[in-house]
Amino acid sequence: MTLNKKIGQRLRTARMAQKLSLAELASRTRTLSKSRISNYEQGIRRMGIEEAIELSEALEGLTPTYLLCLDNVSPLTPDEWGLIACFRDTDERGRDVILRVADAQGHYGVNPDAVSDEGDEAAA
Repeated sequence: MTLNKKIGQRLRTARMAQKLSLAELASRTRTLSKSRISNYEQGIRRMGIEEAIELSEALEGLTPTYLLCLDNVSPLTPDEWGLIACFRDTDERGRDVILRVADAQGHYGVNPDAVSDEGDEAAA
């Protein structure tokens, strides 16, 4: 598979994971049309750095280096992508509930004072 095809496949996978149409993604960018994005996805054209930056901003959660296949680690896990998709699919009330649950759960994070330098739990 050519690099253009790999980049296009990565872009399409990211767009589909966020449940965006080509038109929706294009509307989130400043300068890219849906036909241009389609050309990138099909491997017909290779996006440049500026386009990768613009698309990574529009896709929220991706880095330009990931889109350009310079980095093979997605900044988000599949569960995180799923949570984003659920958030976007719900109405305003559902988004409010998700945000309140996330905020409440943040209070249950690991206390850095409770972990020693070796990573073992410190004695209470």
